[in-house]
Amino acid sequence: MKERYVVDTNVLIAASAADPLHPKDIDATPADPELRRQVWQWLRQFRESSARLVLDQQQEIYREYRHKLDGNDYGLQVVIHKLSTCAADIVSVAYDADGNALLPSPLETVVQDRSDRKMVAACLASIRLQRPCLIAFAGDTDWHDWEEALREHGVELEPIIEAWSRRRHAEKQHR
Repeated sequence: MKERYVVDTNVLIAASAADPLHPKDIDATPADPELRRQVWQWLRQFRESSARLVLDQQQEIYREYRHKLDGNDYGLQVVIHKLSTCAADIVSVAYDADGNALLPSPLETVVQDRSDRKMVAACLASIRLQRPCLIAFAGDTDWHDWEEALREHGVELEPIIEAWSRRRHAEKQHR
């Protein structure tokens, strides 16, 4: 476990679907219960660790979490735990008039998923403050498309179920 993470929403959703105490019947990727369990285990380790959660001051990341999950979902409970134990770093992110996070110009053209831009912007903001940060993801393979460009800007990724996500990404590339 690293020191600091922006956690993509798909991690929270998959972990909530696999929560052994309160599993939720929600649409989550991956569908495989074993892979979901691996995501849940990572999130459980994150919760119990000293690793910090990075969120934007404008609360757009948290708003996305709340839109996809409710207070009984394990993923959101982990976020609330990090916030309530002062284990979260709040960073400033600039947004445009449409509510999309602003990125350095090379990344604007690379990160096409506008909802993921806020995750990248928050990670970059943490790095600018001399606080190393990674983006953890699970079911969204688009991150692999952007991996090289993100690395050039100092953003590292942590694919939680890497073998699955790389295989699925390769399959999408061959379509």
